[in-house]
Amino acid sequence: MSENRTSAPQIVTFGCRLNTYESEVMKGHAEEAGLENTFIFNTCAVTAEATRQARQAIRRTRRENPDANIVVTGCAAQINPAEFADMEEVNRVIGNQEKLEAKSWKALDFSTEDSERVLVNDIMSVKETAPQLINGFEERTRAFVQVQNGCDHRCTFCIIPFGRGNSRSVPAGEVVTQVKRLVENGYQEVIITGVDITSYGPDLPGKPSLGKLCQQILKHVPDLKRLRLSSIDSIETDEDLFRVITEEERMMPHLHLSLQAGDNMILKRMKRRHSREDSIEFCQRVRAARPDVVFGADIIAGFPTETEEMFENSLRLVDDCDLTFLHVFPYSEREGTPAAKMPQMPKAVRKERADRLRAKGQESMDRFMSGQVGGLVEILVEKTLKQGESVIGHTAHFAPARLMADLPSGTLAKARVSGYQEGILICEPI
Repeated sequence: MSENRTSAPQIVTFGCRLNTYESEVMKGHAEEAGLENTFIFNTCAVTAEATRQARQAIRRTRRENPDANIVVTGCAAQINPAEFADMEEVNRVIGNQEKLEAKSWKALDFSTEDSERVLVNDIMSVKETAPQLINGFEERTRAFVQVQNGCDHRCTFCIIPFGRGNSRSVPAGEVVTQVKRLVENGYQEVIITGVDITSYGPDLPGKPSLGKLCQQILKHVPDLKRLRLSSIDSIETDEDLFRVITEEERMMPHLHLSLQAGDNMILKRMKRRHSREDSIEFCQRVRAARPDVVFGADIIAGFPTETEEMFENSLRLVDDCDLTFLHVFPYSEREGTPAAKMPQMPKAVRKERADRLRAKGQESMDRFMSGQVGGLVEILVEKTLKQGESVIGHTAHFAPARLMADLPSGTLAKARVSGYQEGILICEPI
């Protein structure tokens, strides 16, 4: 027996918030199945780098735990199971649908080499997303609730539909039940998550929308203090969702938008469904109705065929939409996507443009954060930095904040912003 042997299964999560949620589901199934000395890697395939990091972590874990069992799942494993099955460090590979089924974990047998090593079925054949009830999240003060999985769109740069399948929704009643359960267990904030949450509902009876779902959550879970959306496609925002965003105080005033670019030709080549003008109009309309809303956005730098002028349009979008929190990605070609066959930009150009976008985003964030000084905020406390001296958390705008107080995790604390240093608001209790 190795001295590094672990008893409970260990989950290593890469990628999105949906993966975070699904890791909790897997953790429950693996523990119920009695798995011991097992590491489960929940991978991401959004970029080649994400897959490389997962493979690197698997090799490191094997070196440090020579007698452990290693299971690989997630989008990278679903899309290319052979890539992981061929690694000598890996014992089993499980698909994205199979990982959420308790029977998959109960059936795992590491005792013989001839057991079925790869359990990955056709994700496109999956028609429903079953509700997964969980009690909470280890070492987290906010909870994620999955309302949708998969994507019906085929953006030319994106491999994710081949890892997640087509869009399918969780019935509204099941979502409300999950939110109630989490609030009863002490969670003050819930984040609605999925692959493409604004596509929620057409596959369900009555065709409910994401806006109507949010209305149901807020109506039937009155004790929920904060509701937050993970990432939305602004072009799919209907009037119900617009009203929830702009009129409901418990809906947090922070929206993360899937914009990807600020140039119309690049958006067309990405096969996006919105224009540059659509993005600007949406942000202006939301802010006119709720002035305190802040926007984050995903933007890709160095997409194939992107000229300097096209890139400048993306750069200007930060000001035109008044974006505060940027997630910038240098374009990463994924085998099997149409964009990978387009004329590629040199990687040095992609990196340089990504650096310029990040610098622009930093300027915008600094401007917003500095503008918070002197104002009042409410902070969800997440962890203690130094016992009896300070805690750290996030405001309603999802701005990181440090509060000079001794409060337990999960507390919602009112504070005054006294300063801004190194990317974090410095706050005093009131």
